Amino acid sequence: MNRRTSGGLLAMATVATALTGTAAGTAHAAGAATACVMRENSPHTDWTGMTWDADILCDNTPGDVHLQSFADSPVVGRMVTTRSWFVCWKVGDPHAGGNNIWYYTQGDEIVSRPTAQAWGYMPAVRLETSQDPEPGLPKCSWG
Repeated sequence: MNRRTSGGLLAMATVATALTGTAAGTAHAAGAATACVMRENSPHTDWTGMTWDADILCDNTPGDVHLQSFADSPVVGRMVTTRSWFVCWKVGDPHAGGNNIWYYTQGDEIVSRPTAQAWGYMPAVRLETSQDPEPGLPKCSWG
């Protein structure tokens, strides 16, 4: 799994992140969704310098990460894992999930615009949430 860092070309995810941040969950692999988990003391800093000290860890369907919360927004990353973390949500375009909630995260792979380091939005339809937005996850401060 690859995550870009602002100081280097490519960095391997830490063992802790690989085990708890984005690794496929056993229940999901067996076909059963696992509830999202709120995680305190899970710091993240995006490509703009915004920081979070918590996230949610949810089962998800791999897919594109968009620069903005719009279907026609450039794809900047790709999520290839099936249990990933998300730091906030915002309202965007309606999507196949029947709502307009999008979750902010960092994709596993950079697709375009390397400066964005694969940070962007996935539509709620790709996450196994109890409801959208997921209770306890903050709304993105800019959305």
